[in-house]
Amino acid sequence: MKKKLLLVAVSAMSLFALVACGNSSEEIATMKGGKITVQDFYDQAKTSSENQNALRQMIVLKVFTEKYGDDVTEDMIDEQFNNMAEQYGGNDSFESTLTASGYTVKSYRAELKQQLALREGLKANMDITDEDMKTAWDSFHPEVEAQIIKVASEDDAKDVLEEVKKDDADFGEIAKEKSTDAATKEDGGTIKFDSTSSAVPNEVKTAAFDLKDGEISEVISATNTSTYTTEYYIVKMVKNQDKGNDMDKYKDDLTEIAQNTLLNDQTFVAATIGQELQAANVKMKDSDLADLLSDYITAAETEDSTADSSATDATDSSAADSSATDATDDSTATSESATDSSAE
Repeated sequence: MKKKLLLVAVSAMSLFALVACGNSSEEIATMKGGKITVQDFYDQAKTSSENQNALRQMIVLKVFTEKYGDDVTEDMIDEQFNNMAEQYGGNDSFESTLTASGYTVKSYRAELKQQLALREGLKANMDITDEDMKTAWDSFHPEVEAQIIKVASEDDAKDVLEEVKKDDADFGEIAKEKSTDAATKEDGGTIKFDSTSSAVPNEVKTAAFDLKDGEISEVISATNTSTYTTEYYIVKMVKNQDKGNDMDKYKDDLTEIAQNTLLNDQTFVAATIGQELQAANVKMKDSDLADLLSDYITAAETEDSTADSSATDATDSSAADSSATDATDDSTATSESATDSSAE
């Protein structure tokens, strides 16, 4: 799936690069009774929804990279690249995939920088509230130490589960022999993760956090988000821990959870992108593509309108409170004046 997406993106970007660099009347092909020019190709290709989506992505990434690219470090790019390589079975396999999709390592790292610039730009526009932090706290679980065994089929998982539950079973040795998880098997399946970690699937985390020290889970099925295949896990909890009541102790973790929640909030993302496009004064020069960014702009205008309405309501409320106070003061003064007059 990701290979296809990579290829589509590269193909579409190559198309727009061809138009940008070439003469629109330049001939791509000739035949008896006709010819196809760069402009002909562009006019036909720009109607494709895939190409329009790619162009939309190019514009957004360019705007964010221009403004937030300096916030992206080489370490951040390395981390993303290595995570992807691990999902594809290592650097050699991943680089073969990149080559087949039209990338080099250098060009793919450049695209990762753009994606990270988008993320950093979105984070820069976040206003994390106390309520956001409380919501993050509700779903947070601190780091645990566990051992995992991953296998490809449910039957294999059931066989392994039966084996690890024997009285004299050594979970670590069985993990070294049976697990297909390259990152942990040599260390007997040992791994540490918390609720923010991407090292194991959410299904595994959910099951693991309910285990007591020394307990072994039942077979856990989880979907690999890279290959969209089902994988099977067995987890042994080594050291679990309760988060307690001190939110400040985990402030960084909670902030990350709150940020990730907003990064997955399509309303926030669309509105923020729209605001950045407006700030960058992006203009579509091709009338056929005039509405290409309209969804983002509409989302930004809706967000601005909502913010203005909230500000107006707050001002009106403050004014009403002030008027009520003034009325009370006037009433008190009148009453005091009447009392003084009566006394005279």
